[in-house]
This record gives sequence, structure tokens and C-alpha cells, in this order.
Amino acid sequence: MRISREDGDKDESDSITNQRKLLRNYIKDKENFVLYDEYLDDGYSGTNFERPDFKRMLNDIEEGRINCVIVKDLSRFGRDYIDTGFFLERYFADKEIRFIAVNDNFDSSKDDGGLLIPFKNIFNAQYAKDISTKVQTAFKAKQRAGEFIGAFPSYGYKKSPHDHHKLIIDEYAASVVRRIFQLYIEGNGKIAIAKILNQEGILCPSAYKKAEGFHYSNCKKLVSTSYWTYSTINYILKNEMYIGNMVQGKTKRRMKGKANPVHAKDWIIVENTHDSIIDVDIWNKVQSLIKKEVKQFDMERNVSIFAGFLKCGDCGRALGKKLPYVKPGINRDSNCMKGVSYVCSTYTKYGKTNCTPHRISHDLLEQILLEDFNKMISSFTNLQQIADKIQNQVSEKIYGSEAEKRKIDLELSKVKKLKKEVYEDYKEELLTKEEYLSYRKDYEEKEEHLVKKKEYLAGKAEKTKNKNINSPWVNELIRNNKITELDRELIIDMIDKIFVYEGNRIKIIYNFSLEI
Repeated sequence: MRISREDGDKDESDSITNQRKLLRNYIKDKENFVLYDEYLDDGYSGTNFERPDFKRMLNDIEEGRINCVIVKDLSRFGRDYIDTGFFLERYFADKEIRFIAVNDNFDSSKDDGGLLIPFKNIFNAQYAKDISTKVQTAFKAKQRAGEFIGAFPSYGYKKSPHDHHKLIIDEYAASVVRRIFQLYIEGNGKIAIAKILNQEGILCPSAYKKAEGFHYSNCKKLVSTSYWTYSTINYILKNEMYIGNMVQGKTKRRMKGKANPVHAKDWIIVENTHDSIIDVDIWNKVQSLIKKEVKQFDMERNVSIFAGFLKCGDCGRALGKKLPYVKPGINRDSNCMKGVSYVCSTYTKYGKTNCTPHRISHDLLEQILLEDFNKMISSFTNLQQIADKIQNQVSEKIYGSEAEKRKIDLELSKVKKLKKEVYEDYKEELLTKEEYLSYRKDYEEKEEHLVKKKEYLAGKAEKTKNKNINSPWVNELIRNNKITELDRELIIDMIDKIFVYEGNRIKIIYNFSLEI
């Protein structure tokens, strides 16, 4: 038995219930027929012969457990005429398997079907192809209208209970997404972020969806991988869904083939279809960092706060950091930038025939930037008012709502009630011990997941209660009305790139298009 909306199967006549009823009525009056098993593939296209129960049936044939296969009609067996023909004309014949298609009045023990069977197979295959084309056309129309048509939304979102084509924010997962973006801006690499989340026991997207009760499977990951990885963090940081834009049509699948990637320029993107998780300014900041392919800031590796921002004013190549000479046996302080300078990488790699050093010291560069920042800041007013407004907006967005916590409490109550009911069923011998233990394990895992989810949201709220969540440089600015020290976040927020010329001349390109 098989049914698939993708093949255009009707709700009534082709339903599993009706197929089962028809087949059972067919065999009940036949004395020489003994029902061995039922093979049911619900939701699988007839063009796909990698169906789980179809493969189980083939295994039973190989083991000699069955000698007859009965289907409602040929289309239930398959809609690909080449593969269907192989099984009916070659495989079943070689294994001496009797094949019966009830509504097609075909029984392989009485005749070979002549031209009827190949003709019907071709018809079924063409029908599936036509339906597939119509389904894809309908899907694309929905995608262009900004409707979500996937099975599982991006991590951080869930389908609206009122309209499954609309997405709403899953506040717990969304808080993790926001944290990933913030960690990256702070200078943590993608592997480092994955390690942080794994150490804190935060479920990765696939594990989280399973814990939420979804039958989710990520075909791109190893079966044993149930933790955060570089690729997962990288995907999240580049996913435009998080700024409220619906992005679909990333892959294209032929009727029998695997999904193939579609070039980004051909993706279907509809803006402002759902609430954003990430602010556009933060999104642009992260995308800018990714494009620069910056080595993330790590004082243990003594990476400069200017890494990725310094460019040679003549050849356009990046400037590399040069450490001062240190005598053998003397340990250099990794936090000390004294004596550090930056030199054109073209000159370093290929010599003076291709470019000149364009050398500039870290201290001088820092002095120039501080002077210019403070010059601009002197013209600003109401800094505290601006910062308070930003803090209130970010706090409300990042740390979730009381409604989300109440929802978790309701789910916890439901799970505890189900646990109690399962135990009562076991006591009344309505369930076997194995069934009871299996149910109990599932509910305990669900309960543990919800408790962790609740604790995480409560912990985030407590940590940030009465806490100023502005960037350190913004706090300093409000307190002193000037900036006294540069940090990595300030550079990212303010600067796009810095061109360095000979003679300690520089040109700063600000993110707000102001140059000096």
C-alpha cells in the first residue's frame, strides 16, 4: 500500500484505509491465501523505489517468507515504468512471485498482461511526471507569495498554529541564534562558538527539533553527530531568514533524482514576511566580517584588533602585523602591542619590485583613530537617551517574553499528566512492561528538555536583570563623553576599512560613509 499527495493521490479512493479494506476483502474468501504481512509507505512518491516498507518487502522475498504480492492497482506499486517493468517482468518472475493488481484485473499466474501492463506503467509514469510539474508550479507560486512551504522552518522559528505557511519566533531557539551572532561579533570563531554551545549543553538544531517532538532528519550530517559544528554555525550566520526575509528554492529536485543546489541568484527571496530575530545592523555587521574573511580576535594568538581592516593604499592588499625583535630567552607578553607595526603583504611576500612597505605603527594608528572618533563624538548630544532606547529594544528582543515561559509550564504539566496516565494504564495491565518503559523514557526525555529550556530562559533573564547590555565602548562613551581606548567591537561598529599610504598617511572609510 502506498499514498503520496505529490503523485496527486485522492483523499478517499486512494487512502491507506480504503486500500487495506479492498485488499482484505479480496483475500478473505480465498482459502489458499494466507496474509503474511502488510507493507505500507505513507507519503512516498511512486517514482521512488527506495521506500522503507517496499525494501522490507523485498527482504522478505529474498528470505523466502512470501510468494505473492497484491496491490490495489499498478499505480500503488510504482509510477516509474522502467523500474516497475523490471520488478514485474524480471525480478518477480525470477523469484517465482505471483503478482496481483486487483483493480487492473491482472494476475501474473494467469497471464502476462500483454501490452496492457507496459502501457499502464507508461501512463502511470507520465501521470506522475505531470502531477510533479503541477505541484512544483504551485509550490513556486506560494514561494513567490512569501508563503513557507517547507517541512521544518529554520532553527529559531516554528510554524504558526493558525497558518502553517506563516512563521513565528521560537523564543528559546531564537535567543541561541542571537547569542551566536553576538559571539561572532565579539571575535569568537565559528568552531569556538560551537565549542561554547556544546560545553553548555545547548541542543544543536537537529537534536532540538527531535526533542520538540518533530520527526526531523538532517541528511547532511553523520548519524552520530548530535552536537554543534562549524558548518551549523556558518549556516546560521549566513541565513537571511533571520532578518525577516523568506528564502526558498535553494535546491531543485528532478522527479527521481537527488536535490541539487541552485545558484544564489536564482533563490526565491521575499522580504519582510515574518518577524526578524536579528537586527539588520547586526546582520550587516556580521556579513561584512564574513566577507573580509577576518581571523577572529584571540589574544592568546595575539591577533590585532585591526585584523582584516587594514589595506595597502596603493596595491589594495591587506597589511600584515609585524612583531618587534625580542632577545632569545625573553618571553613576550601576548597582550602587549608595544612596538607592533603593520606592513603591506605584497611587499612582505614579493619584495619592493611589486610594492613598498607602507609601514605604520600600532600606537600611531590607534592615536589617529582615537582623535578622529572623539572629534566626531564632540558633536553628539543626548548620548544616554540614545543608549537607553537601544538597550530597551535589545533587552525585549533577546531575552524572551513571559508568554514563552508560561507556554513551557503548560507543556511540562501536560507531559507530567501523560506520565501519570501511562503508569495507571500499566497498573491496569493495559500496557506491557516494555511498552510502559518505552513511553516513560520518551516522556522523561521530553520533560528534561523542557526543564532545561525553562532554566535557560530564566537564567538569561536573571543574568541581564538591571544589567547594562550596551557594548563596553558605548558605556565608556556615556560615562566619559569620549573614548579613551579602542577595542575590537568599536572597530567593527565604526569602520569599513582603513587604507594606509607611505609617510604614515591613512584614509578611513567609515560604515556611515564619512572619510578623513
